Amino acid sequence: MTVTDLLSYEDALASYDPVMGLEVHVELGTRTKMFCGCSTELGADPNSQTCPTCLGLPGALPVVNAVGVESAIKIGLALNCEIAQWCRFARKNYFYPDMPKNFQTSQYDEPIAYNGYLDVQLEDGEVFRVEIERAHMEEDTGKSLHVGGATGRIHGASHSLLDYNRAGIPLIEIVTKPIEGAGARAPEVAKAYVAELRELIKALGVSEARMEQGQMRCDVNLSLRPLGQKKFGTRSETKNVNSLRSVERAARFEIQRHAAVLSSGGTILQETRHFHEEDGSTTSGRIKEEAEDYRYFPEPDLVPVAPAREWVEELRAGLPELPRVRRKRIQDGWGIADHEMQSVLNAGALDLILATIDEGADAAAARKWWMGELARHANESGTELAEVPITPAQVARVAALVAAGDLNDKLARQVIEGVLAGEGEPDQVVDKRGLKVVSDDGALGAAVDQAIADNAAVADKIRGGNLAAAGALIGAVMKLTRGQADAKRVRELVLEKLGVQG
Repeated sequence: MTVTDLLSYEDALASYDPVMGLEVHVELGTRTKMFCGCSTELGADPNSQTCPTCLGLPGALPVVNAVGVESAIKIGLALNCEIAQWCRFARKNYFYPDMPKNFQTSQYDEPIAYNGYLDVQLEDGEVFRVEIERAHMEEDTGKSLHVGGATGRIHGASHSLLDYNRAGIPLIEIVTKPIEGAGARAPEVAKAYVAELRELIKALGVSEARMEQGQMRCDVNLSLRPLGQKKFGTRSETKNVNSLRSVERAARFEIQRHAAVLSSGGTILQETRHFHEEDGSTTSGRIKEEAEDYRYFPEPDLVPVAPAREWVEELRAGLPELPRVRRKRIQDGWGIADHEMQSVLNAGALDLILATIDEGADAAAARKWWMGELARHANESGTELAEVPITPAQVARVAALVAAGDLNDKLARQVIEGVLAGEGEPDQVVDKRGLKVVSDDGALGAAVDQAIADNAAVADKIRGGNLAAAGALIGAVMKLTRGQADAKRVRELVLEKLGVQG
């Protein structure tokens, strides 16, 4: 089904209620793999970080990574989950082209963390609670490189190469309960949930959670049911979506696709699907198995995991400040209203502003430039704010030049424009473009005299006590100095030359 075959989003939501389930896989930042001592460092030569255990060779026995278990417990606690007193690993059996054992060591009905929730804030400030079914430990698969096709996917490829360096890297899979009641906002809820989860994972320090590098990826399960019906529809699962924007687009596309199929009398296949970044569409992958098809059974080579309650409570007490608490603390410190903070969050500007403050800018100035000129540039160029080619240090320098009186706001905008155009550091742009504020009385005095001479009627109004009219003369001076005059000093000189007390 192509994009043009879809039912409109509005028509889809007029007849159907979406139900979602989100499965997020997080690669842990451990030094070694989940069940062996092989390195997890990125960038090594293919198949150079393997051993008999992660290659599944006969007689090799796994050993659980203690840091992986600790990270799983931290994630579970931060997600308000219960931590199992006793749990064990299972073998998940089916053919993995890039898993040499042909099974995945995972957890099934006995996860380490279960029954939690995560509150997420939507763009208008509404808080939506996403309930967590479980967070369980498992290992990642290897990586397939499909050669000879036009798309890099298996379809059309002449052959495939396998790299097992990633096979065995620790994963935590976080599975939501069915997400109901989001209605038309379901795609937004999905994006907000993954965004909040990513921030939480980063705050815990258990993973860098870089979605573009595959360290965190989301499977979007979606089904539709007719409005008013309780029974869930048949679900599809869009696999390995690796950006926040794509999570939202995948959910939206699948809502429209399901609705088009159902409204035409068709039936939905329970299947996995591939997401395509170029147009936001999905295409069929394989028929999706049920749990029993994986033939789960307890892993015979690993002992159960039984975290001591004292250890769990130590980890709970040592959790860092979590993202929602941190945001509230920052907002209170800045003294701004909820809607202002929400605008900062919606723009993806919070960390950029904080980094600019760390470089010496005050909070108000940092917010002003990121949420004003730079947000405008990001919108016009169709890029994320974090991708705008200027650093927090450079923004802080512009703010410092304004605070010192070397630039006014108009000139500062020109400096930012120059930095964005690749003309160098702020001070270099100031020098190249000759943008420094004119503040010496000699140059300003001449411009003020010229403005008074050119605007005699305005000058008479000021002499008569209408001080508000001084703005017109200040504007005339600004025009004469190409916007580079110190407006405050100009006003003082205007009143002084006209013999008026300010």
